[in-house]
Amino acid sequence: MSERPVVTLPEFQVPALQQLLQVMARLRDPEQGCEWDLAQTPQTLAPYTLEEAYEVVEAVASGSPAEWRDELGDLLLQVVFQAQLASEQGLFDFDAVSAAIVDKLIRRHPHIFRDGRLDLPRQTLSADQVAAQWQDIKAQEKALRAATHLAETGRALPEPAFLDKVGAGLPPLLRAEKLQARASEVGYDWHDPRAVIAKLREELDELEQALDQQAPASALQDELGDLLFCCVNIGRHLRIDSEQALLGCIAKFRRRFGHIETVLKAKGVPLAEASLDDKEALWQEAKRLGL
Repeated sequence: MSERPVVTLPEFQVPALQQLLQVMARLRDPEQGCEWDLAQTPQTLAPYTLEEAYEVVEAVASGSPAEWRDELGDLLLQVVFQAQLASEQGLFDFDAVSAAIVDKLIRRHPHIFRDGRLDLPRQTLSADQVAAQWQDIKAQEKALRAATHLAETGRALPEPAFLDKVGAGLPPLLRAEKLQARASEVGYDWHDPRAVIAKLREELDELEQALDQQAPASALQDELGDLLFCCVNIGRHLRIDSEQALLGCIAKFRRRFGHIETVLKAKGVPLAEASLDDKEALWQEAKRLGL
C-alpha cells in the first residue's frame, strides 16, 4: 500500500477581504464616514447579526447560489463591523478574530493537524471518535480557563448551573432544543416520541381549558409556550431540526398564499374582498397542485 500523500495548504490571497476591511474602516471614519455606521454599537448591531444568520439559512433552503452568496456576504459584514468597533476600542481586531478561530480549529482537530502542523497526513478517526475527542478537548480548555482565572484573580470561577452551558442568546427554538438535549444527558427525557406526542395533546388540552376559563393573556401565553416547547421536543426525538421544519412550513405557506393572490389578481378580485371560502378553495387547489 502506498503512503498517504502529504497535503499542504496553499497560501491564499484575499484582496476582496482586505477591500472589505478598508471599506468598513472608511465607513467608521469620524470625519469622512457614514453617520448611520458611526452611530452603531455592538448592542445595536446584535439583532442584525441574528437576522443575517437566519437569512443565510433561508438562502441555503432556497437553493439559489446567488442568494446564498449574497447572504453570506451580509453575515460576513456583521463580523467585520463588530471587529472594527472592537479595534476602535483597543480590544481586538479582525486579524485577532481570524487567528483565534484558526487556533481553535487546529487545537480541536489534532487528528488532522498533528503536532499543530499542516503538512502531516491525518490520523483516521470515526465521526464518533472525533466527537468524543472534541468533548475531551473542550473539557481541557475549560480547566485551563479556570486555572488562568484563579491565577489572575485569586478566585475560582463560579460553578455554572447544569443548563447554563446552553447560551441565552440563541434563537428560542434552537435554545429549547439544546436545553432538552442537555437535560437528556443526565437521563431527564422520554425514550419514545409517542410519549412526547401524548404530552403535546395534554398541553393542547390545557391551552383549550385556559381559553374556556377565559384565562388572562399571561396564562394563555404560558400554555402556548408549553405547547411550543413540546413541539420542539417532538422534533428532537424524531431527529428533525425544528428551525428547518418551521422554515419549510413558512416557505410552503408563502407558495400557497401566493397562488391565492395570483388567481384572485387574474380575476380582478382584491385579496381583502375575496371571501374566506374562496380563499380556502384556492388554498386546497394549491395543495392539489403540489405547491
